[in-house]
Amino acid sequence: MRLFQDFELMDQISGSFFNFYGRIAWRFEPFQVCADNLRRGFESGLSSGHADIGFYCSFQAIKTAVFSGTNLTSLLIEIDYYLHLLETYKSELMKNVLLIFRETVSTLMGKEHATGIESRASIGDLHEPKNKIRDVLLFHRAIRAYWSGYAERCHHCIEKCMPMLGQDLGFFKCQMEFYYGLNAAEKWRERKSVKSKEVVRNSISAMRNAATNSDWNFANKLYLLEAEQQSLSYNHPQAMASYDASIASAEKSGFIHEQGLACEKAGFYYKKIGDGQKASDYFNKARQCYSEWGSSLKVDFIQKELNNFFMTSPS
Repeated sequence: MRLFQDFELMDQISGSFFNFYGRIAWRFEPFQVCADNLRRGFESGLSSGHADIGFYCSFQAIKTAVFSGTNLTSLLIEIDYYLHLLETYKSELMKNVLLIFRETVSTLMGKEHATGIESRASIGDLHEPKNKIRDVLLFHRAIRAYWSGYAERCHHCIEKCMPMLGQDLGFFKCQMEFYYGLNAAEKWRERKSVKSKEVVRNSISAMRNAATNSDWNFANKLYLLEAEQQSLSYNHPQAMASYDASIASAEKSGFIHEQGLACEKAGFYYKKIGDGQKASDYFNKARQCYSEWGSSLKVDFIQKELNNFFMTSPS
């Protein structure tokens, strides 16, 4: 970056942030580092008169922050800040993408939080091959469905989305593999589908490949998928160890949302094998994590599980 400053090429800094931290660095740098530097790229773009590339940095910053477990209220405020600026710096595509992210964040929070942005994204015809929004929308619908507990809807969206993401393990493909595996584990419990078990194995392989470059970003995801796989095979010691490894790894990396998710999955596992005390302990940890994340959607869900313990416990 010093080289750009020395040669008064500040207009190129924003593009450099976008290309490196938006497209490459997530593979080995912590997501939080990528998000912070992409915000710097946004500021550089606006200050140098290159708003277009600056707003591309803003989109990448939000994308990375969502999956690093940034507090959802803070994210909503940040998205609305970018959207307000886009009322001056016109970019219909970027506005629509940010509105899709906004709806995802609002869904994860559990209710709509109106902060002055009333317009909706212009999606267009989703069957149109050249629709630039389609892939983004399907990806987000899958994420929303997963966290909202709609396994069938999540599976449908992922199945439609995956072919569009290609063969390379890019950022969105990597995230989708993680949720595909977790969702498939749920489907396996319900229907004992051989395909679902294969999906879990493939997702584990994808996360293992990603974790070779960045334990920080992907080790907790790998451990959680392995825990789910072990629980499906009734390998109790391995499942317990993998759940705890996922929780510890997510906490170390600051992924509060995935720490909560691993606690939630562990809680359901212990509930299934009849250890109510352990299940309650993990559910309480999950509730605490989700509260810190800012997701009343998940806090309420976990609270219902805890309430069930009190209702079914002998007096």
